[in-house]
Amino acid sequence: MINDVSHVEFAEELSSTEDLVLVDFWAPWCGPCKMLAPLFEELDKENDDVKFLKVNVDNNPQLASRYRVGSIPTLLAFRNGDLVDQIIGFRPKSDLEGFITRNR
Repeated sequence: MINDVSHVEFAEELSSTEDLVLVDFWAPWCGPCKMLAPLFEELDKENDDVKFLKVNVDNNPQLASRYRVGSIPTLLAFRNGDLVDQIIGFRPKSDLEGFITRNR
């Protein structure tokens, strides 16, 4: 199961692993976010060495602002707590798999 984290838990979640961390910035009213959600769940099950998190931008505007998330869905990739890459908008699963591979 993918944790939906708040700004309070976010830094701790990033620092709790040396693995790649993918964060989905989303909102419940966002159509493309709803399309991405099942792909994100599949990828979580298929990639034991990647930590998957979700951040609801409506509940955590300060995180969205800090990482300059202006469109959703936005996927941010972190390694050792540092932002290393991003994808903006819905993408097919093959694009997401490539995103994971290049950031491992």
